[in-house]
Amino acid sequence: MKEMLLVVLCSLLMACGFQLRGTASLPFETLYISAPKGNLIGPKLKRNIQSGSSTLVIDKSQDAEATLEIISASETKNISSISGGGRVLEFQLHYRVSFRLTDAKGRELIPTSEVDISRIIPFSNAQVLAKQAEERMLVREMRSDAIQQIMRRLEKVQRQ
Repeated sequence: MKEMLLVVLCSLLMACGFQLRGTASLPFETLYISAPKGNLIGPKLKRNIQSGSSTLVIDKSQDAEATLEIISASETKNISSISGGGRVLEFQLHYRVSFRLTDAKGRELIPTSEVDISRIIPFSNAQVLAKQAEERMLVREMRSDAIQQIMRRLEKVQRQ
């Protein structure tokens, strides 16, 4: 009976299209990443590419088949809604990354593009410390999501 239930669950998972992410197949063997100093997305993107694909991230742009330039990465926090008494009820967090990809000859493979991710976070004066920790966690998740979106865009590049 248990085996039958396991087989049915596995077949349902396969039928819905579930698939493990696996490794990315980027269309170049070497990549150089240029990112603004002090921004966390550059090193995290480098680590993600090295661990999740066969592409080697190198330190010199002239030796790379392609250059990924992170033009900017920013996070903002705006008030989304307020109560009738003027208290903040929700904030909207934005994480925005602007990037472009060029080949060794300087041709644009991906023109300047932007990944924009936003999340709503409810706010309570009674839970300020917990909400700050939740905000930091959401920003980390948004950064990770942006990296995954950039990786998917890199996988779709058509070399000329």
